[in-house]
Amino acid sequence: MPNRLAASTSPYLLQHADNPVDWWPWSPEAFEEARRRDLPVLLSVGYSSCHWCHVMAHESFEDERLAGLVNELFVPVKVDREEHPDVDAVYMEAVQAATGQGGWPMTVFCTPDGEPFYFGTYFPPRPRGGLPSFEQVLRGVAGAWRDRREEVASAAADLVRQLGSRGPAFKERGAPGEEDQRAAVQELLRGFDEARGGFGGAPKFPPSMVLEFLLRHHARTGDPEALRMVETTCRRMAEGGICDQLGGGFARYSVDAAWVVPHFEK
Repeated sequence: MPNRLAASTSPYLLQHADNPVDWWPWSPEAFEEARRRDLPVLLSVGYSSCHWCHVMAHESFEDERLAGLVNELFVPVKVDREEHPDVDAVYMEAVQAATGQGGWPMTVFCTPDGEPFYFGTYFPPRPRGGLPSFEQVLRGVAGAWRDRREEVASAAADLVRQLGSRGPAFKERGAPGEEDQRAAVQELLRGFDEARGGFGGAPKFPPSMVLEFLLRHHARTGDPEALRMVETTCRRMAEGGICDQLGGGFARYSVDAAWVVPHFEK
């Protein structure tokens, strides 16, 4: 029988509408249900062309026994990162801050207030390559929630405070002004990869929205550093393996920091 995702318009969520997992879409009602049942939330974030998202879905979310365990111990919430990039960005920052890496599927366990306390990406159905099995993770997290609730809540609150201290603090509500935008450019410069373009390390994503912001900023102010970051990034991407030299277009991201090894989705 289809679950709650059957009414979704997201192609990714519709792919999970027949899972035996009793998925909720991202909604206040899902977290209210977690509070009512006094259970943690299992937040699973992915997108329709993600290879490992499909692998984990087939191995675990389509498995009746594992799905029964999920439904018993958690309130499961499925998110399409292309439908909710805001949700994806917040929890991906938490995953990267806690583990030093990220990716999809993104698997996050949260309190009923949405505070994350355990993270991962793909978990196999059986222990493999140093990864615990999905069942081991489910039982371990549920046990911690049951037996060490105060410790879990404290860890979640600490992480939320750490992430909150990283964000920009605007003095007034509303759109950022010119001063804020200049500060943003300076912050981007500090994280800019001078040799290879882009920002940060592996995996490295084409930063389309950042590049658009820098181009608009350059058009308004003539800032040469903004234009240099755009030109360097675009040139390195075009020269790298992330660019399909025959068919055109770019892979979704590079698994390395130099745009050499593409993740094969366009």
